[in-house]
Amino acid sequence: MIFVKIAVVGYSGAGKSTLAAALGERLALPVLHLDTVQFLPGWRERDREEAREMVRAFLERPGWVIDGNYTGFLYGRRMEEADRIIFLDLPRRVCFYQAWRRYRANRGRVRESMAPGCEEKFDAEFILWLLWGGRTGKKREGYRRLRERFPHKMTVCRSRKEIAALLCEKL
Repeated sequence: MIFVKIAVVGYSGAGKSTLAAALGERLALPVLHLDTVQFLPGWRERDREEAREMVRAFLERPGWVIDGNYTGFLYGRRMEEADRIIFLDLPRRVCFYQAWRRYRANRGRVRESMAPGCEEKFDAEFILWLLWGGRTGKKREGYRRLRERFPHKMTVCRSRKEIAALLCEKL
């Protein structure tokens, strides 16, 4: 068995959870979707220390795939320990379309990559996050610094075609 650690980061709606699940299945690795750590039923936020402890325990595994940004959840350690960091840098319009399509497919249901009791939503708050709040200059700068700090283990995907090609690679 091969143990590898993969961090999947990027913009909302880019496909982080889908990619992480596919990598986990392909490599027989456990997957942690950070949205399941962040939220409690009804979209309530989990206590920060409890959430960090959950992530800390998951990081102790010999191999893993973790999807999500959440800088407050041991981000530096996750990036340091990852053998590979995959940054999904898809355009806003693609992320918006994918999030809308995901909502249409999952309306009234809870996705596997979400916390129990958090039904799929596509409201004004989320739309604003998709198009602007999640793409501030500060966030873009954070991704730029991440690429500069870890160029040897960073993969940037800027299209669905590049993500599909990544899944065909020998990891």
